Amino acid sequence: MEINDLAPRPAAPAPTTLDTAALDGPALDTAALARAVRGPVLLPGDDGYDAERTGFQLADPHRPAVVVGAAGADDVVAAVRFAGAHGLPVAVQATGHGLAAGTDGGLLITTRRMARVTVDPVSRTARAEAGAVWGQVVEAATPHGLAPLNGSSPGVGVISYTLGGGVGVLARTYGYAADHVRAVDLVTADGRLRHLTAEGDPELFGALLGGGHGLGVVTAMEFALMPVARLYGGQLVFGAEHLDDVLAAYLRWTGTVPDELTSSVALIAYPDLPQLPEQLRGRHLAHVRIAYTGSAERGEQLVAPLRAVGPRVSDDLREMPYEESHTIHRDPSDPHAYDGDNALLSDLDAAALRRVVRLTGPAAPAMCVVQLNHLGGALAARSGAGTVGHRAARYALRVLSPLQGDDLGTVRALHAEALAAVEPWRLGRSVNFLFGRHGERPDAAEVARSVHDADARRRLAALKSRLDPRDLFRFHPAAAATRERTPAVA
Repeated sequence: MEINDLAPRPAAPAPTTLDTAALDGPALDTAALARAVRGPVLLPGDDGYDAERTGFQLADPHRPAVVVGAAGADDVVAAVRFAGAHGLPVAVQATGHGLAAGTDGGLLITTRRMARVTVDPVSRTARAEAGAVWGQVVEAATPHGLAPLNGSSPGVGVISYTLGGGVGVLARTYGYAADHVRAVDLVTADGRLRHLTAEGDPELFGALLGGGHGLGVVTAMEFALMPVARLYGGQLVFGAEHLDDVLAAYLRWTGTVPDELTSSVALIAYPDLPQLPEQLRGRHLAHVRIAYTGSAERGEQLVAPLRAVGPRVSDDLREMPYEESHTIHRDPSDPHAYDGDNALLSDLDAAALRRVVRLTGPAAPAMCVVQLNHLGGALAARSGAGTVGHRAARYALRVLSPLQGDDLGTVRALHAEALAAVEPWRLGRSVNFLFGRHGERPDAAEVARSVHDADARRRLAALKSRLDPRDLFRFHPAAAATRERTPAVA
């Protein structure tokens, strides 16, 4: 889907000034910090501060007292030790796509300079540093006939995506990206750089993969690559007159397709703007996205029931090299402001989905992009060491709205009403699809609890108590699940 031009671009964040002397702890000796790291150390008012703190998500950017642009793992270690010595909470940003809560004060570590990716075609593995994005991994892997378990957008950061589980283009065939991680390099609150594997530290290693927000700063990750060189995929796009029939057919169809087929449907009510292509302008459309690892001939047979619904606005299903997989979803590439929520569902019926469509369509008080992902397949298998929640979910329903001005309250109310329509099937939330400052909502505790079950939250809380008793890492709604009261673990 292309929503880059649907709304005016928000202005760049205004310069921020903070009274660092008012922070608790000793005076900030940032000159010493600057001598200890290779990357830049920036304070409010410095040249480059505003650009460094701003990522893809332009709503509610970080406003830290100190920014460290880490050039390597040693810089991360120095920054964490500095934050601990001065009592500064720590946040981390690579690309800022999934920014869940901006920091006010504290220390922000940006990892965009740590972007090295290496591929070992013999072991079918890749190693990505903390600032690497999926497009880099795809580019490095595809010459060897290999594919990572990347998401739909090539500009999304590898690390945060994987820590949240990672539902990607090949999700139903191979499962969560987190299930295929081989090793993690992590800086913990004590300033130690640890190399973690399932064999060496199964408790912490498993906790990171699906629940790692709030336990440290990942500086690099090694993960498996899949033997996939090409796909049959693309989009079937239907007009408003076919929406009800398309959605009913899609729900029936997802009960029949093999695990080798991963799909989703996006519902977008496009505004009537001159910068939009003619075939999109002012229309309410359903984009059915297909990624199938089998033959094109079999793919054509599998999608026949969807094509039978009626004429398409466009139909570009084709065989493609894996490096073109980003063209299936056509996610926006320009930074913008947005907010989003989601529900993981045990099932869904057509009547409830029709209600979601009515609530979020052209008559809605704010523009809303609705996406229904078909889950199951390898995603349901507990093959990995991680703590990804709600694996039994059959669907993920996502709602996202671009923000213009002070319309967050309207957007949140719209999202809540839309998700209420699927409440009978709701299992919880996916942390990967939470966008915006959900950690400060009135129901923030419920948001955190919805990501993991009670047993996983207890295990995460015990690790948090042992590894980060002062709560150094805190700026993520999922991290609240690690802060439930639990006895300290020796």
